[in-house]
Amino acid sequence: MEENFNDLFKTNLNLTTKEEFENYLKQELEREGFVLTKEQSSKLIKFLQIMLYYNKKFNLTKILNFEEIVLKHILDSLLVLKVVKPKEGFKMLDIGAGAGFPSTPIAIVCSFLEITQIDSLKKRVDFLNIVKEKLNLNITAFHKRAEEAAKEEKFREKFNLVTARAVSRLNVLCELSLPFVKLNGFFVALKGPNYLEELNLAKTTIKKLGCKIKEVKKFNLADEATRVLILIKKISQTSSKYPRSFSQILKSPI
Repeated sequence: MEENFNDLFKTNLNLTTKEEFENYLKQELEREGFVLTKEQSSKLIKFLQIMLYYNKKFNLTKILNFEEIVLKHILDSLLVLKVVKPKEGFKMLDIGAGAGFPSTPIAIVCSFLEITQIDSLKKRVDFLNIVKEKLNLNITAFHKRAEEAAKEEKFREKFNLVTARAVSRLNVLCELSLPFVKLNGFFVALKGPNYLEELNLAKTTIKKLGCKIKEVKKFNLADEATRVLILIKKISQTSSKYPRSFSQILKSPI
């Protein structure tokens, strides 16, 4: 994989060596307040190499330009750490983890976190396991649907931090995600600039599932790319009747 380094990373910048790519990554993240060690920046670059190397096989990302990947995958993922400050002993769950965003970059930067990833596609879980093995990360990946996993005792209300960068509308996403959050824990939904209608529709769902909206924070990743993080806190247990089946959730959101 190393010998294909320059073939894997498409860039408009004059970058050729691994060190130059690492330095660019470090500088861009430092601009947003994320100061990385040499080991962390090296692992992030290695993760991106693995992702692009396996991209054709696993269909992981349509973003192939290095600068865009840094912005829309790595920085975007780490923004979660601007609204939740993980502590030693925290357990994190990433729902619909896909190629590993936001959880894999967070695992690299916060190696003390115990992270679980779930995805409904086995080939994506296979990829996540390749990344875990090659980078020696504190991650466990499961091939599961969220609405089914949330009924299992080992997952239900066991996580201090739950994330989802999925495309589902927020009211649907909340019913799938909030049952995993432990009391006083947080769910962070990563949304785009047109979040407000979704948020208004989800307010009843959030309340009914024992949670409250804690914060809505906006970040400008680029002129055309605004990321909104919706921080939701669990204040009471979620009724065992939730989540319902996915077809029910879609048919009649609460």
